[in-house]
Amino acid sequence: MWFKNLAVYRLPMPWPADVDELGRQLTRKRLQHCGSFEMESRGWLCPRDPDIYVHRLEQQWLLELGVEQKLLPASVIRQIAQERAEQQATRQPFPVGRKQLRQIKDDVTEELLPKALTRRRSTHIWIAPQSGLLVVNAAAPKKAEEALEALRHAFDDVPAKPLTTQLSPTSAMTQWLAGGDAPAGFSIDRDLELQSPDEGKPTVRYVRHALEGNEIRQHIAAGKSATKLGLTWQDRVSFVLTEQLQIKRVTFLDIVKGDAPAEADDADEQFDVDFALMTGELLRMLSDLVHALGGEAQSA
Repeated sequence: MWFKNLAVYRLPMPWPADVDELGRQLTRKRLQHCGSFEMESRGWLCPRDPDIYVHRLEQQWLLELGVEQKLLPASVIRQIAQERAEQQATRQPFPVGRKQLRQIKDDVTEELLPKALTRRRSTHIWIAPQSGLLVVNAAAPKKAEEALEALRHAFDDVPAKPLTTQLSPTSAMTQWLAGGDAPAGFSIDRDLELQSPDEGKPTVRYVRHALEGNEIRQHIAAGKSATKLGLTWQDRVSFVLTEQLQIKRVTFLDIVKGDAPAEADDADEQFDVDFALMTGELLRMLSDLVHALGGEAQSA
């Protein structure tokens, strides 16, 4: 259980939610299979143990949102609808209009939906109630908001807001590069995106490239700012920080996984060991990152 991307939200600290009630509410909203005429179904899955919808390990909670989607490409609907519209045009004295074509598309969709294959994906949510953090394992903001919306739909009182800091990630990352040094506890890696504020937003990307030297500073002097930057924390966790304070491509280095027992007794024990290691490292890393960004911004 290792998160790859972090969308971080702030909860009241500590968050006084009743974990047993949360589990009961998620059970009521568990994932159901897509109906014959549904394109999508959302609901909650058990992260580990059957019939347990909130996996608890000490003060850390793990949830899993499941989404079932019908595989019915719009291009297929358009193709079949166009063929039927052409056939219909030969049977009537006037061309097929927009309204009629829309109805044909609706009929095709209704006909194909019960036959469409389905796929399932899931999104994990980690909640640290004592630390006031809610973290979604999602690379895209849309997927993170989807998970948060589903949680709020199941459990009314989830006052989560995106984590914000005194310094914007863009200004901080640009300062670190201009000064040639990362904040305490961090080192700069070999991935970078610089973007100009000019119309068209000219962008320069470096991938697995040394970021020392005058070239980077010249781009910054010309007005470009860092929008993505690879960092490593304490030689334990590497990631890419974005201008929206998203944390992507998280990699737990060998030194972290080496802290685990040599052999777990079974898969359940290994799952808990991994979850404990992950949450412990990320709590410390997020605390240091917020500090490096000037501390947390105060809510209005």
